Amino acid sequence: MDLEYIEKVMAKLEASKLKKLVIKQGDFELQLEKETEVQFVAAAPHPRIVMAENATESAFQQEFAQKGERGGARKVEIEGTYVTSPMVGSYYAAPSPDAPPFVKVGDRVDENTIVCIIEAMKVMNEVKAGASGLVAEILADSAQPVEFGTKLLRIT
Repeated sequence: MDLEYIEKVMAKLEASKLKKLVIKQGDFELQLEKETEVQFVAAAPHPRIVMAENATESAFQQEFAQKGERGGARKVEIEGTYVTSPMVGSYYAAPSPDAPPFVKVGDRVDENTIVCIIEAMKVMNEVKAGASGLVAEILADSAQPVEFGTKLLRIT
C-alpha cells in the first residue's frame, strides 16, 4: 500500500459516517478510527411549562410554582374540633382487639365520651372527646404510634 492510497482512505473515512475502518491485505493491516469530540454542555435552568386541565388545577400549579421545589405544602384546616393525643404512645380505637371501637364516624359524642386509648409505657390512658358533636373523621389507625398533639379525631 502506498501513502497516496492511505490518504484517500483517510479522506473517505472522514467524509463518511463510519467511526472505524480496518483494512487487511496479507501481512499488512491498517486501522483507522475517527476521534470523537467531547463536548461539555452546561445545562442552564429552564422554566417549567405546565398545561392545566382546569382552573382549579391551574391555581394549584401556580401556587406550587411560587413555593418552589422545597416549599412546604399549605395545610388546610377543616372546621371542627380536633381531639389530639395528650402524650406520646400508641393509639387504639377499641378497648381490645376483638371489641368494637369506642366511636365510629357519625357517632354523637359529648365532652366526657371516651373516644380512644393511648398506651404509654404499658399504661392504658383513656382519651375523652372534650367537645360535643358528631365524629366527622377518624385520623389515626389503631395501633399507630402517635406523638403529643397528633390529631386523632375531628368532631363537628
